[in-house]
Amino acid sequence: MNELRHLRIADVDTDRKQIRIRQGKGKKDRYVILSKLIADRLPKYLEQVKPAEYLFEGQTPGMVMGERSIQYIIKEALMKTDIQKSVSMHTLRHSYATHLLEDGVDIYTIQHLLGHSQLSTTIIYLHIAQVVPRVGKSPLDTLYGF
Repeated sequence: MNELRHLRIADVDTDRKQIRIRQGKGKKDRYVILSKLIADRLPKYLEQVKPAEYLFEGQTPGMVMGERSIQYIIKEALMKTDIQKSVSMHTLRHSYATHLLEDGVDIYTIQHLLGHSQLSTTIIYLHIAQVVPRVGKSPLDTLYGF
């Protein structure tokens, strides 16, 4: 949640579809994927909300949004859905990783995107995901164009 709260406008690169996470997990900087959908809608959000420094600011311009405010926003959004499960910011992080895995993104890339220093931490997402094993191909067939 702190990574989201401390996200600065300047850390969002809509051209490259990347977000720079500063001092995230393990106090390391990293880049994560910015969806085309959000990149396309971000200018309108910035025009309407007019945040000063942080993408999601609290009541005071230039200050980060409080944790309680984010929890409230999630709760309000959930009431507009049929979702019955308990959801938190961490649930969204798990869902992000699970969907990446189900979309075929390799576990090492997911590890990097989540900012995990140990692969074992990332592996916990494997038991949740509905991943269909893929049939491999011989490297010789790839080399010779079969």
